[in-house]
Amino acid sequence: MENPASDSPPSAGAPRRGPEPVFAADFTSTRQWVAGRSWAYPNGGPINPDDNKLDYLVSDPAYSRTGTFLAIRRRDGRWNAGLLTTEGSEEAFTVRTGDVLEARVRLPYEMGAWPAIWTWRDGDQEIDVFEYHPDNPDLLELSNHVRGGSLYHRDPAIEPGAWIDLRVEFGRRSVVWWVNGDRVFADGRGVGRGWYAYLIVNLSVCAGRYHPPPDPGTVEMSYEVERLVVLRPPGLLEAVDDESEEDAADGDAP
Repeated sequence: MENPASDSPPSAGAPRRGPEPVFAADFTSTRQWVAGRSWAYPNGGPINPDDNKLDYLVSDPAYSRTGTFLAIRRRDGRWNAGLLTTEGSEEAFTVRTGDVLEARVRLPYEMGAWPAIWTWRDGDQEIDVFEYHPDNPDLLELSNHVRGGSLYHRDPAIEPGAWIDLRVEFGRRSVVWWVNGDRVFADGRGVGRGWYAYLIVNLSVCAGRYHPPPDPGTVEMSYEVERLVVLRPPGLLEAVDDESEEDAADGDAP
């Protein structure tokens, strides 16, 4: 099919704009992140036993603000654990349809560790960038809970202590995952046109229902997030800017 006529010559030589960074995680920033509470947990936390978790969320910056997410055993059998979320923060950043998230993480060694990067809003809107359990040492769990679709991705490069590069495109018709530069899963479901959600980065601790709990002698566990950025396509970036200008104008109206 021919392109419709245009009065302007085609700009074949013009460089195409790629996705642009709109969020670069600074875990020390209290403008970007809230520590130690999340509405993904009942009443915002600090515990979520119905999800088979031993976590006891804490706001202590030592558990999350360095980019190393810690969990340390308590005397009552729970684990003080680190969690950061953009929900409730001053910037309140949300991932949107069309965005691309990139992250580099170091997987934990300890049995019972349950690291994840995921999204959440209003009791739903969950996309799991990844989940990991060391009892399945070569497996990452990649899941779309918004419209269904998941993959247990196995690779010898995935192992306790390994550094893993992740990339996820939150497409309208398909969420697509890359692991260590390889395209490994396109769910064919997507998130829909108007989807948006907050980011969560955390280290949970398994209670034993689905995966083994920590070994009795383990008192501390950790995983590291070296880098986390969100990229946004130019068209979406411009649309979001227009929305922000409209909101500002509405706020100034008498």
